Amino acid sequence: MTIQLNHTIINATDRAATADFLVSILGLPEPVEYGPFLVVQTGNEVSLDVMHSTEEFSRQHYAFLVEEDEFDTIFGRIRDGGVPYWAGPRHHRPGEINTEDGGRGVYFDDPDGHILEIITRPYGSGGS
Repeated sequence: MTIQLNHTIINATDRAATADFLVSILGLPEPVEYGPFLVVQTGNEVSLDVMHSTEEFSRQHYAFLVEEDEFDTIFGRIRDGGVPYWAGPRHHRPGEINTEDGGRGVYFDDPDGHILEIITRPYGSGGS
């Protein structure tokens, strides 16, 4: 059996706001409620299970590999929504995208400060 990532839990102070942000920015299907989670399904069948948390939690990083045209669409939503973005993690190079490995990438935060990223090529995959 090949091991595959099935789901991950994203802690949120407001699970609806976080799930809605993911759906609206990334263009994903509406979340489905499952127990304490709002489940956001990605195209490769990995789900982002958003859970309300009243406890302090660490901010995480979630990177999404997208096609070139999807990048343009998502990046347009980021800009049109006034969402701050950066070319690097830790908020490096504000207002820029990166062109690592011949692709494009950009980082932005969700409502709770989780660092989200869209990339068109995996880092280390070659290119210029």
